[in-house]
Formats: sequence, structure tokens, C-alpha cells
Amino acid sequence: MRDEARGEGLMTVVRSGHVASWRASPRTPAWIHSYRRQALAADLCGAGIASAIAFGVRFGGLTPYVLPYLLVSLALPVVWTCAVALHRAYEPRMIGVGSEEFRRILQSGVALTAGTAIGSYVTKTDVARGYVVLALPLVTLLTLVFRYALRRSLHRRRAAGQCMRRVVAVGHATSIAELVRLFRRERHHGMEVVAACLPGAAPGERVADVPVAGDLSDVPIAVDQHDADTVAVLACPEMDGQALRRLAWRLERTRTELVVAPALMDVAGPRTMIRPAAGLPLLHVEHPELTGARQLIKNVFDRLVAAALLVLLAPLMAGLAIAVRATSPGPALFRQTRVGKDGRLFTILKFRTMRRGSEQQKVTLVSDRDGVLFKIRNDPRVTPLGARMRRHSLDELPQLINVVLGHMSLVGPRPPLPEEVARYGDDVRRRLLVRPGLTGLWQVSGRSDLSWEESVRLDLRYVENWSLTLDLQILWKTWSAVARGQGAY
Repeated sequence: MRDEARGEGLMTVVRSGHVASWRASPRTPAWIHSYRRQALAADLCGAGIASAIAFGVRFGGLTPYVLPYLLVSLALPVVWTCAVALHRAYEPRMIGVGSEEFRRILQSGVALTAGTAIGSYVTKTDVARGYVVLALPLVTLLTLVFRYALRRSLHRRRAAGQCMRRVVAVGHATSIAELVRLFRRERHHGMEVVAACLPGAAPGERVADVPVAGDLSDVPIAVDQHDADTVAVLACPEMDGQALRRLAWRLERTRTELVVAPALMDVAGPRTMIRPAAGLPLLHVEHPELTGARQLIKNVFDRLVAAALLVLLAPLMAGLAIAVRATSPGPALFRQTRVGKDGRLFTILKFRTMRRGSEQQKVTLVSDRDGVLFKIRNDPRVTPLGARMRRHSLDELPQLINVVLGHMSLVGPRPPLPEEVARYGDDVRRRLLVRPGLTGLWQVSGRSDLSWEESVRLDLRYVENWSLTLDLQILWKTWSAVARGQGAY
């Protein structure tokens, strides 16, 4: 028998065969409570600053006329946090990853603005529109900024092994090993597998250096023994609907979070919908939108942004071209044939980073070949200036011209060489259904440090789930990836 104090109560597990009795207490980790308090403080602070700025800009000083607006400014932080809470932006599942947290902040701002406008119209209250127009968008913007800063701080702590959810993984050995590998590589997701339960397994075994706590009936025991707060159920025929329902009933007593990975991988939420039929929850999966109005909007967006960047970065690109010509004989631009959408060939433009004749030397070099990729760390053909340009992707700036011409997109799969495409299997050829990108999931997830299989998986994930929102997220992350310069060679 083992008694363990957890937070607000006591939980006791008595093991006899496979029977466990629970006197349950919530298992929410202490760091989650701390993070939610920090998020609340950040929201209050953002609303307070926004209301003070709006009051000062609109009214300037204190007069009897502005006294009601002073009271409104003092009340705005409380009203704002209530609106955010009503949109459930403090839920633990929002913490640390995904765009849902920010989307709900935006929804709170829109709802509060609309509510203020409708309320003033219905009650015929004379409201200073300049104050409302300044205060509510500003409070939304400052809240987003503070929440983003809070998330970045959380990611740094997770990189150091702190603020992690302790996960018991349930499934077969190969699936659990892959899950462990992904969580260890992408620690910002905050998941750490501390134990595993496999069909027919006995305690004492190990999977990917994770201890096996027992078989599928031992999951609640494993949760208690390893102080876990999350159970992740992978695709597993033995864990059918009835078994999963019973497991959920046992875990809800301690509010242990239950997450289920469907057999259909790398399909994002916008493409899935639960539709009940005959009492069964059916997962409806929509086909990816590879043509139509959304693709047209993406194409227009890409070309307009690329044209604007070409104008803004023209002085920098001119300076780089002069530097390339001055430090190494030969042209400033390097041209190479690549494969674009639907297998069409195009000429990609880059600043030259290698010495002249480097392509002819390629056959004499020993590559760190991974799959169909030809990769060399510390390539002797690269000039000193070229190495620095590659580190921060400055050599790829001329590809903005390819985007304007419609050969490429700002975001998409990596543009492959014809000899690479010749070795593609049927699954990998799906990368060619969209235009290649100047950046992509591969760029913000490790660049050349990624294995061939991981690069393909990320590219296919993008093809299956692309959206303008995802493009904006990747573009935002690209700046930090380029600034760090990791994985580029």
C-alpha cells in the first residue's frame, strides 16, 4: 500500500492482482497553477497599460467630464480578464504550444469590442469612440505580446527540463519509441514519457530507455507509481473503445489528462471533425485544399510580400552581390535547375557561396548522404563569406525573385534537385503537389540537421495541412531560426 499526498487531497492505490481502488485527488502539476497565475498577471498588466495609454491620449488630464472614463479605465483590467476567462484562454491544455491560446485572446478582444458597441447602441449611451477604438485593440495587442513572452520563457525552462508533463505512454513498443524520440527532440511541447504500458508486458522491461510499468490494465497503477499527470494512448488494437472508455473513467477520478493519438497521423485539426452517427463518434477527414480560392489568395499574398521584401532588402542584396564578387572570382548569382509544383523544372537563384567549378568537384567528395540528400558538413568548396551567408540564409534572398515569378512560395517544401526527385517513391512525390518554399517546416525545425525521413515527414505534413495561418506562423518562426543559424551548412 502506498499513500501519497498530492495537492488538495490524498490518493491511495491498493494493488491486488489487477484491481486498484482510488481515493482520488487532482493531479494538476504545481507549475501549471503558477503559469496560470502568471498569465492572469500578464493580462491584468496589459489591460492596465492599455487603459492608461488610451485615457492619456484621448483625454489628456482629469476633468469632471472624464471621470466616468477614469472609472472605466480602472475597471477594464478586471473586465478584460473576465472576457478572457469566458473564452477559456486559461485552460491548462492551451499552455505552451499551438495557436489556440492566441486565437482565443483575439476572440476575447473582438467579443468585448462588439459587446461595447452593441451595449452603447441599445442603451443610447454616448461613448467616446476614440477611447474605445484605442483601448480595446491595444489591450488585445499587449496581451498577445505578454502571452508570447510568457510562452518563450516557458520554452526556455522546458529546454532545461523544467515544467514538463509526466506522461505514461500506452501502445506497442515501436509506437512508444517513436513518441519518445519526438518528445525528446521537441522539448518545447513539454511532454516527458516517464513510463510505458504495453500489451502483455511485465514490469522490468524498457522501451527507448523508458521503464515498462506493466500491461494495459496497469495504467492507473503506473500513473501513481511514476507521479504522472498525463496518459497518452497510441494506436493500439487492444485498446478498443470499451477499454479506452473504462480507462477514462478511472483516470477522471484524479483528473489525469488523457490524450489519444489517432491512427491517421499528421492531419491537423482544421481538416478533422467529429460527426456522430448511430451513436458512434466518426472522425470526418476533409481532403487538403490544393486548388481553388485559398490557393489563389496564397499566391497573391506570396507575390505581394516577396515584391515588398525585394524593395526593402535591395540595398542589402546589392551589398552582398558586391561582396561575393570581391571575395571570389565569378558571378554573384548561382543558378541551378530545381523541380517545382507538379514536376515542372525552374531555375532557382541564390547568391554564390562556393568557388567556381564546385559542381564538377561534387563527384570527388564524400557526402554525409542521408536518403537522397547530398550533405557535407564543413564543405571545402564553400568560401568564408559563403559559410557566413549560409549560416543565416542570406544566400537565399534572391529566391524572392522566384516567388514573384510564381516558381516558388514563401512557405512550402524544400525545392528538390531533379536527381533527388528521380529517386522519390510514390509517397514522397506528394511533396510536388504544392510550390516549393523559401522557408518551411524543415527550416524552423532543424534545417540540414534533420534526417531525410524527418524532412519528408515535415514536408508532407505541410502539404496535408497548409493554410495561410500556418504560413504566417512559419514565417514568424523563420526569423528566430535564421538568427540562431543552427543546422545550416
